[in-house]
Formats: sequence, structure tokens, C-alpha cells
Amino acid sequence: MRTTVLMFLGISLFLNNSRLFGQNINLYGPESFVTISDGEGGFNGTLDGGDRFSRDHDVAGDINNDGVLDLVVGARSDDDGETDAGAVYILFMNPDGTVSTHQKISMLEGNFNEILTEGNFFGYGVAGIGDYNGDSIPDIAVSAPTQSNRALYIIHLNRDGTVKNFVKNSNIIAQGLSAIGDLNEDGRIDLVACNPGSDDGGTDRGAINILFLNEQSEIETSDIVTISSTDGGFGSGLEDGDSFGGREVSMLGDIDNDGNKELAVGAFQSEGGKGAIWILSLSSNNYNVISKQKITEGIGGFTDNLDNETNPNGTSGAQFGHAMTSPGDLNSDGIPDLITGANQQDEGHAYILYLKADKTVKTFTKINNTEGGFNLSLEPEERFSRSISFIGDLKDDGSLAINIGGGAGGTGTLYILFLKPCEFSQEPGFNFWSGGTTLFSNWNHNTQTVTEPLSFEQCAVKANETDATYITFKESDGRCICKANDAFLDNSDELSSAFINNCSNDNTLSVPILSKNDLVVYPIPTENYLRINGLTSILEFEKIEVVDISGKSFPMKNNYTMINNIVEIDTQQLSKGIYFLKIYRNEKTFDSIKFIKQ
Repeated sequence: MRTTVLMFLGISLFLNNSRLFGQNINLYGPESFVTISDGEGGFNGTLDGGDRFSRDHDVAGDINNDGVLDLVVGARSDDDGETDAGAVYILFMNPDGTVSTHQKISMLEGNFNEILTEGNFFGYGVAGIGDYNGDSIPDIAVSAPTQSNRALYIIHLNRDGTVKNFVKNSNIIAQGLSAIGDLNEDGRIDLVACNPGSDDGGTDRGAINILFLNEQSEIETSDIVTISSTDGGFGSGLEDGDSFGGREVSMLGDIDNDGNKELAVGAFQSEGGKGAIWILSLSSNNYNVISKQKITEGIGGFTDNLDNETNPNGTSGAQFGHAMTSPGDLNSDGIPDLITGANQQDEGHAYILYLKADKTVKTFTKINNTEGGFNLSLEPEERFSRSISFIGDLKDDGSLAINIGGGAGGTGTLYILFLKPCEFSQEPGFNFWSGGTTLFSNWNHNTQTVTEPLSFEQCAVKANETDATYITFKESDGRCICKANDAFLDNSDELSSAFINNCSNDNTLSVPILSKNDLVVYPIPTENYLRINGLTSILEFEKIEVVDISGKSFPMKNNYTMINNIVEIDTQQLSKGIYFLKIYRNEKTFDSIKFIKQ
């Protein structure tokens, strides 16, 4: 959805866009998820059918000062005081993603003291904005977009989540609201108000307004920057009904290092409802558009097929780009990535778009009922991904938490998905995993062809979905073969690369291994020695070598003995970790066997 008080997070290892393998690769993979809804995930608030809880949400900072980040969640159709008057919830979080306690803010609760009208939809847009009034307590922005009481509220909070006071900025349309960081560098978080129903340049073409606020939490009206079909330098590209602006935008930062920041904006009704995203480069002087890149099916490097069928709610298409957030760099290439969704495609699909410096899509992965490795159980037409926000390292363990809204029936559900850092360590040279149990493969051995090429990121997802220990990958043809830990390493004449998935639950072996050449290696794990049974003569091999997962070699020339056809290797010199035992004959690897040093 957006970057708020938290700035971009990245991974320390840098890899070029044109990835040359020969080193370990860090990605983020699925870990777990928490469901927050009526009576679930520690949330004990009372939600009614149609409240639309979680239609918007954001990280709000550590409001109660307990060391854990908290959330603000909108429930735009809550009926406190009036039908559809709206409400927001402050969720005080536990590190595991469950709710500790909550505070509701509405016309009847939370010391709000504001008269909302029927159909006001207070909470349609919410954003965390940091400490606006200088009391060391994070504050929030909340929109109520309907004409009878149209306003943007800057709400200053108490530690318990109740309202200390608020500033009402009237006549602001914000059907989506996003914090974009301090764009003008005045020490305050700036906002984007999304107006997908704007008629600038044509019916429902849409628009966004970049809002700057002063020390009194009031909008500087003379400084508002409007970007639409007719304003802000956007130029051509938008058509009637595109709904440019969507429900939220996401600041990516200066991804091409030209001194101008990039802003991702959805147009979820474009392309007949399939939806699109525009990556806008904003001038560092006046924040007008100086260049743009459209991303949709078949454009901008995005290759997935998007629906354009009529939906049960009367709309059309997948609505790609309805919501989005930037979690930072998820694939270690030095470029921030984007999480978005197509909430009307099946039960709803979330997408991780791995971006290139030219603002196009390098590759993508999906999260839904069957993909992404989370084992979600979403209901038909749930509209999973209709709202998205980024928390960051909620658990303080290096993982990242992403909030994704969904829920069938209109009550609303918030899913918190945890992504953990995963290292994929590569075997030196060109190798492949042979034998063993194949868990996934897009390689047809009969025709010697790839059925559907995958990127490395997509292949890594398949490995995580199947809990595969080993990956064989070939970048030139998109070959991806995932195997269990009973496979063995062999030389590749086709220049494939072999990887170990260190996120796999099966990558620690605890029993002896029988290799392709009937060699038994034991004990595994080992402490002081490793034995190889099956080499009939010391003349049968030229060299024994031990290699760690980073590729560092430990020659064993003077560290093994052979008695009764059993080779015993001294492993006391090795530190604890994962290693590969390599046996060479005729200058080729005769066998390569994984073992653990305790």
C-alpha cells in the first residue's frame, strides 16, 4: 500500500539485474500467516455483516510504547451513530501478528466527538503519519469521502489509542489514502488522496492529489499537486472509466538513481477492468510527472493473464492494481519491489512484482489459495488483496510482515503474512540434482523441452511450496526442478546450476545417505569423523574434498585413512554447518554428498 514511518528495507547481498550465478542468493519466502477477523487472531471487537473491516489499513507506529508496531484499520461501513457512518480500529499488536487489545474510534467511541452523517464512510482511507503534534505519540490520517461531510481528519492520539484532538480538513476527496514519506523534506509525512471517480479529462478517468500539511495539521491548499489526465504532466494514456488513483498508491523511491522519485499508482478499471499500474517518475522540483511506465497484461514486462469477466458485484475484470505497497528489495538486486493484487481474479490474487531500474517488471510471483507457499484457505469471491499495507519486521527477527485485506460477506478479514529471509546456496560449477524424489519439474525429459519457463524467483517459490531441499535451475531456458533431500549432485553438461534451499524443513539430514554409486556415508550429523563405505580401493579416487555452502574448499589429502574398504575422514577442523563431501575421479566429481557438522 505505501511506505509510512518505516522506510525501505533491503537485503545486504547485492546482485546485478542480469544475474550471474556463482554465489548465494537471498530471497524472502513464506513463513506463516495470521487471520484477524471477528473472534480470530486475538481480535475481540464486534463486527457486523457489511462493516467492511480492513478495506484499508496501515502501520501506525508504536502507539502504546510497548516496543511493538501497531495498526490502524478502517471499517468504513460501521453503523455507530448512523448507518455507514464508519469507524477505525487501533490494533495494539503482539509480535506474532495477533492482536493484544484494540481501541475503536467512531462517532460513539474513542473520544472522537465528531458528528458523522449517514453514508459518511469514515475510515474509507487510513494512513499512519508519524508524530504530527510533537507529543512523541504516532498520529493517523482518516478520510470520510462522501459529499455530505467530505473531509480528511488528522487525528492526534493518546497512548491508549483514544483521540486527544483532531483537525478536520474539509472538502477533501480520498477514496484511498496513502502516506508517501516526507516528499518535500519539511519533517512531516506527506499524503496522497486517491480519487478514482474524478472526471478530469473524461468520465471516471481518476486523479490523485499530493497533500502537504503544516505544523497545525492543516493542508497547504496552495501546494496541492494534482496528477490526472489534464494536470501534473501526466499527458496521454488514461481513458474514461480507468479509475486512475485506485484505492492507494506506493512510493518506491528513486529506483533508477536519476534524482527523481518513483510513485506507483493503480488504475484498476483500465483495460476493460483487467486493471493496470502506472510507475510515475516525479520531478524533484514540482512533483509533476516527467516520465511514466504502464504495467498490465502484456505491457511493461507483466505476462500473467488477467480476467475481464463480469463480477458478482456488477464490476468487470480482475482489477489489477487496486491496492499496493512497497516492502523494499525482496530479491537482493538493489531495486525496491512492489506488492499488488487482482482482487476480483478468482478468490483474489496477490502479486509480488520484482521491478527493474527501467520501471518494468523483471518477474513476478503470486500468493493465493494454491500458490505462494502459505496454504491459504480463501473463500470464492473473497477479494483477497483488495487492500495491502506493509508493517516491516514486526517480530524483530528479520522477517517481514505484509497486511492483506479480504473476507467474504462484507464483514472483512485482515491477513498478516510473514515472509522470512531465505538463502539459496549454489554449488560451485555447473551441476544438477539427480535421482531422488522429484517434487516439481517443468522439464520434459522425453521432449527435452521446458513446458513453462520460470525465473529463479518463481522457481524458488515452487521449492518453498513443495518444501524442496534441492533446486536445479537453468537461466537460459527457465528450467526448474525441485527435489527432496534424497537426491545427489552430478555434473551438468547442459550448464545447469544446483542450489540448496536453506528454508526447507528437510535440509537437515539425520540418516546415512546411499548415493548413486552405492556409497554409504555416516554418521550424519557428524562431530569428529565421517566414514565412507563402498570404495573398494584407495586407487579408485584421486581426491576427497569438503566444500561448505559458500563454496570454500577444505582439502582432505592428509585427513583421511582407509581400513577394510572404509574411508574415515577427520572432520574436527570444520566449524558447525552444512558441507558437501566431494570425491573426484578422472578430474570429475565422482560423487557429492551433503552432511552436517555438529
